[in-house]
Amino acid sequence: MSKSIRDLIVYYDHIAWYYINTQWNNQVLDFITPFLRNQWFWAPLYFFLAVFMPTRFGKKGLLWCVFFLFAFACSDQISAHWMKPYFHRIRPCNNPSFSGLIHILVPCGGGYSFPSSHSANHFSMGVFSAVTLSRFVKWIWPIALLWAFAVAYSQVYVGVHFPFDITVGGIIGVLCGFILGKLFNHYYGLVNEPKVLFVNE
Repeated sequence: MSKSIRDLIVYYDHIAWYYINTQWNNQVLDFITPFLRNQWFWAPLYFFLAVFMPTRFGKKGLLWCVFFLFAFACSDQISAHWMKPYFHRIRPCNNPSFSGLIHILVPCGGGYSFPSSHSANHFSMGVFSAVTLSRFVKWIWPIALLWAFAVAYSQVYVGVHFPFDITVGGIIGVLCGFILGKLFNHYYGLVNEPKVLFVNE
């Protein structure tokens, strides 16, 4: 990537971050977004899936849980362990240039900013769920993508990531989730039974 293109991306990335983090904020989002991007907030959902899927689908449901975790591991490995140490992008909350204007809502922490592992992981889990459960659950695609987007957007809103970070993280997550979802459907696949909750009519 040439320096001029990179500089242009960074320029518009900073502008988008400025509006999301410092201008488009309100008390409701100030309260909600720290919860949305906290992994422990979603622990009941993960626990429900870990219990419901094997109970409902037996061994294939257990395999679904394994693939679900593998989708998470795939996106996390690529984003956090391969890309972040290579690009070394400073988080906006650690960038001295933004110290006087940033709207920071959570502890900044260490580590690098690009790409966002939160975004990658949640898009990976969301897309995997949508690919494998779309036969059973109504509106799972918009629900899963909205869930992942809400988590990713919150990362920018609270001040720990730039929009480009969550965009690239989201792309990584979509690819991991889609590929693993298709592999699961091809080699295993969940059996459609009449007692499945929220079935498509």
